[in-house]
Amino acid sequence: MRLTEETRKTLRIRVDYTNMTDKYLGEKGISQKTLDTHKAIARKAHAYVSENRGKDELFMGWTELPYNQDEVVADILATAKEIRRKFEYFVVLGIGGSALGPSMAFSALCHLHYNDLPKSKRRGPKFFVEDNVDPVRMKELLDVIDVKKTCFNVISKSGATSETMTQYLVVADLLKKAGCNVKEHLVFTTDQSRGNLVKISKELGGVKSFVLGDGVGGRFSELSPVGLLPAAVCGIDIKLLLKGAAYMDKLCRTPDFKKNPALVSATLQFIAMKEGKNIGVMMPYSDNLRYVSDWYAQLWAESLGKNVTLSGEACNVGQTPVKALGVTDQHSQVQLYTEGPFDKVVTFLSVGSYKEKSPIPHGCENIPDVGFLGGHTMEELIQAENKATAFALTKAGRMNYTVTLPEVNEFTIGELLYYFELQTAYAGAMLNIDTYNQPGVEAGKKATFALLGKPGYESQRAALDGASPDPNYIV
Repeated sequence: MRLTEETRKTLRIRVDYTNMTDKYLGEKGISQKTLDTHKAIARKAHAYVSENRGKDELFMGWTELPYNQDEVVADILATAKEIRRKFEYFVVLGIGGSALGPSMAFSALCHLHYNDLPKSKRRGPKFFVEDNVDPVRMKELLDVIDVKKTCFNVISKSGATSETMTQYLVVADLLKKAGCNVKEHLVFTTDQSRGNLVKISKELGGVKSFVLGDGVGGRFSELSPVGLLPAAVCGIDIKLLLKGAAYMDKLCRTPDFKKNPALVSATLQFIAMKEGKNIGVMMPYSDNLRYVSDWYAQLWAESLGKNVTLSGEACNVGQTPVKALGVTDQHSQVQLYTEGPFDKVVTFLSVGSYKEKSPIPHGCENIPDVGFLGGHTMEELIQAENKATAFALTKAGRMNYTVTLPEVNEFTIGELLYYFELQTAYAGAMLNIDTYNQPGVEAGKKATFALLGKPGYESQRAALDGASPDPNYIV
């Protein structure tokens, strides 16, 4: 794709927040007066993100990923080419952002039945992401891959992620038993010089590795080697992905939230949260975009779900993300959203032009309930259902807004990811919290270490043993 300024404008994603305002929602919407009173806090949040961009100590290195990876990208492309030449399967071993990002990009930008395509129609090896330690899942992955023909991308900054390292131990053992040179089947994405994967690499004689920088947390890592290598292996244009992110960054440089799509979205969500809208529904009208909801759920939940402000005051803030898929969940969830509690904001992800139109043939003209569909396209139908659902929610006084991708490609997905990352950063600044830590996750990790007997966690193990279930409360 040749990117002219006109092309960029044509591919610009748009945010329509009309249905968040009192224009159609009346007193249940956000008034212009309310928006105006939040201009100062929006500008302050924008200034905080702008002034601290690129600072590793604040975990804001993700802001510079669209610009500072030329050498890394060249290395990734060369490595991906070699992987496609040598292997029939490519498996990501990771969890959280190390898995959600690669899964999301794969689903968005590859054929929806990619692994079922014949080799001649695929752009790379069959692709799998293992983001759990369910023993059934691991066993059944091994039923469909041949480890001798598989490259495993192990993603963990510390090399101490129990789930990922368990997966690594399993596949390393299988590779040894199969008589393989283990390091030739591995690619690590990890810290530059510290952590267990660095030690393992040295022990194995030097595993091909990519660096996850100090200032890039897992949920902000999709535009780093964490997401770029798996994408490149599957034939996705990662340069275009980064150019899309850079374009969105350019659009969001202004502190005027009426011209900054991420800032106005963050401001609206901030106001909505203050008004008790503690559930955020992400509803893409595209099967290609369905896993954007999974990726976004971690980004929004882990970043904003905090119990203390930066100044040390108790707060318990955040908004619970919920995944839905249009039109599928019109038939399962929308009843609740239309007539249930006024506690939600629905974000629609819409597509301006689908890569397939799929005409609907004429037929059943004697049955009006069916015959009217003939002569239209499936694209028309899904877009009509999208618009109709937004209308129904608005008519019922429910807050919703629409993010439209002109089409789904690498450039627009890059825009979308960076838009949501900036929206999250701005919202965290407005809430005055640490957007980038995750103490709640760490608590669960430590409890797991204790239960499995990791040295140094004996006192916590004793506390856990003392918290046995009370038989009086077991039915």
